[in-house]
Amino acid sequence: MRWLALFRHGDWLVSLLGISFCAASFPLAWHGGVAEKAVIKRGGEIFAELDLSRNRQIEVPGLLGVTTIAVEKRRVRVVSDPGLHQYCVRQGWLERAGEIAICAPNQVSVQVLGGKETYDSLSY
Repeated sequence: MRWLALFRHGDWLVSLLGISFCAASFPLAWHGGVAEKAVIKRGGEIFAELDLSRNRQIEVPGLLGVTTIAVEKRRVRVVSDPGLHQYCVRQGWLERAGEIAICAPNQVSVQVLGGKETYDSLSY
């Protein structure tokens, strides 16, 4: 705690400005834009691309059975899946660009895309 005694008023001001800049830039750098479409993949290949402006329900045949995906009010979700743990169903509604639900045992995934690429650990 002796190092706190070495800080002057200007040091506190620079630290505060740096923290403020980081906090303000975080939402801007990680924003994926408006959700425009959903891409459904089966076995690693594109099965369908859905426009989020049109409500619909689609059934995707997978390795274990049929996965049901619904689009409502510019958002998408996995309604049912034959997988044991139901992780992709528990994801709930995907609304922002870059969000994804993966039904690994059935080899089905749904990802929301927007006009702007998002940054995450995979694209880094």
